[in-house]
Amino acid sequence: MTAAAETVRLPPARESLGTRIVRALTRGPLNVLLAVIGLLWLVPTIGLFLTSLLPVSALGASGWWQIFAHPSRATWSNYDALFHNAGMLTALKTTAYIAVGNTLLVVIIGAMAGYAFAWLDFPGRDWIFVIVIALLVVPIQMALIPMFRFYDTVGLFDTWYGIALFHTAFGLPFAIFLLRNFFVGLPKDILESARIDGASEIRIFVRLILPLGLPAIAALAIFQFLWTWNDLLVALTFGQNTTPITVWISEQLREFATSIDIIAPASFISLVIPLAVFFAFQRYFVQGLLAGSVK
Repeated sequence: MTAAAETVRLPPARESLGTRIVRALTRGPLNVLLAVIGLLWLVPTIGLFLTSLLPVSALGASGWWQIFAHPSRATWSNYDALFHNAGMLTALKTTAYIAVGNTLLVVIIGAMAGYAFAWLDFPGRDWIFVIVIALLVVPIQMALIPMFRFYDTVGLFDTWYGIALFHTAFGLPFAIFLLRNFFVGLPKDILESARIDGASEIRIFVRLILPLGLPAIAALAIFQFLWTWNDLLVALTFGQNTTPITVWISEQLREFATSIDIIAPASFISLVIPLAVFFAFQRYFVQGLLAGSVK
């Protein structure tokens, strides 16, 4: 073996100390600014959590920042009492039924419709897709009164599945638009090879489209879950005894204006659950946002 045939591997160039110092000084102000913005963004959440740890007697004297001077005032009794509150537990269950139920419907129906608009030929496909896009601009407020009358007629008023179906109807246009645009960017050769091998459209959808479209589907599911979990307007309109957590908290605020020991921990729990869902699927969420940005 000659020397010319040997692969010459040079050690990576090391940056000098001065270069690293200059780069740190250049990025330093930006990093400090981002850290300050992040801390300011977290102040309301931190304040809500600390407020939920203080008894009513302590909150009447000062704000949540007093816990730094008197840490012994913090207690978990507010959360203990809240988790023994039947109304709050029922509201959490109702919210979970609505959020999870409509998210599953939106993802399943939206994925099937997105695949049909992307890869199946049927009469009027383009015009129907234009109608779906047009539905994106319909404000939710203009449908509340007509749907209220319809729900009252068919018996869907004051039911969790009625609220879930309303969210499903308004979530489907965006879901179809998002997933169709993602599915149409998938390699066409893969689908043609599957059809040549005799795979049915259902098999192609289940075995190819869903796994390849998982990032976009996960991003859609996170968006839909967060929108539904934090909803107040639709739940107030179509619910009377069926009260999600947002409505339950608003009722506590209206009836017991000084019951901060109930409102603060309930609000923090309502905040933590969607955050936990987001962080659990954060990897898929980022992949869904970046999908198609690099070819």
